[in-house]
Amino acid sequence: MTDAVNSTPVDFRAFRIHNDDAGYRGGIETMNTQALSAGEVLVKVAYSSVNYKDALAGTGKGKILRHYPLNGGIDAAGVVAASTDPAFKEGDKVLCTGSGLSETRDGGYGEYIRLPAQWTIPLPKGLSLRESMIIGTAGFTAALALLRMQDNRQTPSLGPIAVSGASGGVGMLAIDIFSRAGYEVHAISGKAAHFDFLRDLGAAQCIDRHQLAFSGKPMDSARFGGALDNVGGPMLAGLLPLIEPYGNVAICGNAGGIAFESTVMPFIIRGASLLGIASAGTARDIRDRVWEHLGGDWKPQHLERIATREVSLDQLPDVFGRMLAGDSFGRTLVRLNTSHQI
Repeated sequence: MTDAVNSTPVDFRAFRIHNDDAGYRGGIETMNTQALSAGEVLVKVAYSSVNYKDALAGTGKGKILRHYPLNGGIDAAGVVAASTDPAFKEGDKVLCTGSGLSETRDGGYGEYIRLPAQWTIPLPKGLSLRESMIIGTAGFTAALALLRMQDNRQTPSLGPIAVSGASGGVGMLAIDIFSRAGYEVHAISGKAAHFDFLRDLGAAQCIDRHQLAFSGKPMDSARFGGALDNVGGPMLAGLLPLIEPYGNVAICGNAGGIAFESTVMPFIIRGASLLGIASAGTARDIRDRVWEHLGGDWKPQHLERIATREVSLDQLPDVFGRMLAGDSFGRTLVRLNTSHQI
């Protein structure tokens, strides 16, 4: 892989994560663009975002990084500063989500990032850099779930879509995206105080997780045409018997646990499908399809409401702590280079 042309190295600030003899730690450092991970496209970052995975990586509460040190942040959007790939030129607006960021290569929590051209996505028409990072990995995951469900013959006519973990970032964006695509959405959340907000995003019904009683039967009366489950564990086990024939359940989270007990009955009697959503390693052609939808017919209509906080690099530790404690709501943007030039 060829390094991006950068005849004038630049010093910049980044939230960098170490794990060495001095222990696990993350904080603001000044580094040089020459020290960034290799890639063909050097980007001046305008915005990133905070995902649960970022909080785990930034605090060491989860084993996210494969090697150290690396800059945190699994999302980045900004303007090309230099490129050796003819597909990108200086001044182009681009984004990247997942694709090894803050796992095997430097992520978006720096004023600059160097990306492989293979994973650099031109900013879709219809989206600003800011909007693309309100969406970020969370919205990409929700839209990827919808794409996979529709590729497997999910349609609004099958019935409402249950969205668990609905008050989280993926859940909120899923409500907006699925509603935009013509689906009736039933939001499941343990935070009843947020129900009015979820209805404003497009949820037709809100279901209190604490009052949702699953029968435990291998099969139950069908209630949902499909589901996007952010929780896993007992939630996933409880949803499967409630899915209409040939409906899909997309699973993208494990807040409720990595194991679940079920039977083959929903699959062999109703033909239900369980779809795994692994957004970080999504193939480029599928990424392009998802972002085309997100900039067009699936573009969320309530992005500025969902973006409840905007912070600087220096404020990241506080954000990580609150997120891991369950005390966060909506999407948090990270502001880097946001001058009028970009």
